[in-house]
Amino acid sequence: MEMPVTAVTGTGGNIELADTVFDRPFNEGLVHQMVVAFMANARQADAKQKTRREVRGGGRKPWKQKGSGRARAGSIRSPLWRGGGKVFPAGGENYSQKLNKKMYRAGMRSIFSELRRLGRLQLVDGFGLDSLKTRDLVSRLSQLDLQTGHLLLVVDELSVELALASRNLVGVEACEVQDLNPLALVWAERVVMTADAARAVEEWLQ
Repeated sequence: MEMPVTAVTGTGGNIELADTVFDRPFNEGLVHQMVVAFMANARQADAKQKTRREVRGGGRKPWKQKGSGRARAGSIRSPLWRGGGKVFPAGGENYSQKLNKKMYRAGMRSIFSELRRLGRLQLVDGFGLDSLKTRDLVSRLSQLDLQTGHLLLVVDELSVELALASRNLVGVEACEVQDLNPLALVWAERVVMTADAARAVEEWLQ
């Protein structure tokens, strides 16, 4: 299949891409599973409670076993006491989900194909930035009529100029092909990819 390449630094034209990567049927269930797994794997189990052995203190028996008229107690850090340890403490949970490589590639092919069908995937011949200034990147995006919304700029090799110029723009993210993930692709209202990056994606997912 052919896709047009918008001219930014050169003459543009068309590029031939593999149907197996950019013209696949959309698998909504698989894409949903990929996004959920990606978010779960990024989740940190920050909650932490202590068991009775981890709570400080409680080494001495609070009172003698018999004769006081009170219930028997061996430690002030019992879960029954205020300030004691927890019986089933929070912490140490593992939220990660496994997604095998074959499913991941199939899901990424499905996402790229759907982005192309919806007109949310645009190819350019490059961004041509030779300065670090954000306003230069804004002018480049205005040439492409990309001034609002969430934009994902994908390049084969991320330059210092593009990385620094894009980091101050709200809703704009720049990354290399190797750093692509399903959440970033689904999040983006428009994915602007260089022709070289499209070739790299094709080689990766075929």
